[in-house]
Amino acid sequence: MIKTLYGYGLRPDHCYAAGLVSIGLSYTSWAVSRVKKGDSKSQSDRWGIFIGHWAPSFFALGNALRLEELNR
Repeated sequence: MIKTLYGYGLRPDHCYAAGLVSIGLSYTSWAVSRVKKGDSKSQSDRWGIFIGHWAPSFFALGNALRLEELNR
């Protein structure tokens, strides 16, 4: 799968950037949901955590792609 993604042009830097963006998006979604009327504190926390779980996946994928890049 990693070789295929690398072959399609996905590079480690793309995944690292997506990980950083997801951290910012996690904070932003938490903050927006927090101030929005009608959303509870627990709902705000759930949104932030849901999006925050994407970051480690992007970083791991970036590391796998970096290894693929080094092995070529």
